[in-house]
Amino acid sequence: MGESIGLIGIGLVGAALAENLLAAGFDVVGFARSAASRDALTRRGGHVTPSAAAVGEAAERVILSLPDTAAVEAVVLGPCGLLAGASRVRLILDTTTGDPEHSAALATRLAQRGIHLLDAPLSGSSQQIRERKGVFLIGGDRGAYEGCRDLIRVLAERHFHLGGPGAGSRAKLASNLILGLNRVALAEGLVFAERLGLDLAAFLALLRDTPAYSRAVDVKGQRMLQGDFTPQSKISQHHKDLRIILEYADRVGQDLPLTRVHQEILARGMAAGDGDLDTSAVIRQLRRLTRGG
Repeated sequence: MGESIGLIGIGLVGAALAENLLAAGFDVVGFARSAASRDALTRRGGHVTPSAAAVGEAAERVILSLPDTAAVEAVVLGPCGLLAGASRVRLILDTTTGDPEHSAALATRLAQRGIHLLDAPLSGSSQQIRERKGVFLIGGDRGAYEGCRDLIRVLAERHFHLGGPGAGSRAKLASNLILGLNRVALAEGLVFAERLGLDLAAFLALLRDTPAYSRAVDVKGQRMLQGDFTPQSKISQHHKDLRIILEYADRVGQDLPLTRVHQEILARGMAAGDGDLDTSAVIRQLRRLTRGG
């Protein structure tokens, strides 16, 4: 077995990362709060530890895949966190979509302890990440990035170093803004075409050959048509991203009218019980709107 790589957070994205690491010959030493996630890692051939601190004692390089920045800070610095024991950690690759300023502040704190933190969110669904088609958006020390390229290449074919600490997180917010609007525009257009009596399969096919095309057509279009909303990325998670995006827009003095509408659509979808469904399920809420719901 090769080098031990720590992994904390074995949800949709974390599980995909674990599969790629194991396939490349790394020994994955992981921790997650969910028993189902821990069992899934064991079935794939990884090793589960009883705490984040135990991960830190087992691996010099650790990947985080967590819900938000607050979870990252708790996992890294908490009383049972990554650095609480006899930690060996020298580099943390944080794939969480989080708050850029908090990520940068945490990187500064860890640098004082000789630990590099790369904020490295991935653009793409868990299925795209499983296929190594996600894109790393990376901020942090350039030398640490170069020293981690062997690990990064195992996880994604494409990766971009965008600047110092927090740069990857800032790029992910801007990227997610566009990605989400492409997805909700596709859903709204499909519902409109449906109401006009068009054959949706034929309409989706023609979109690929028109200027209306976006990658959302390929990634989410068929799922919208089939009603397959098994989560690869959740509505609730993207709603959290939009909250952070709008907070930063307020800080820089920019109004984001389309994003505010998008946030409201997702909020209403979550209120209707769709929060844990795939983001393609936004089409359900847009159909409700056509009925005046």
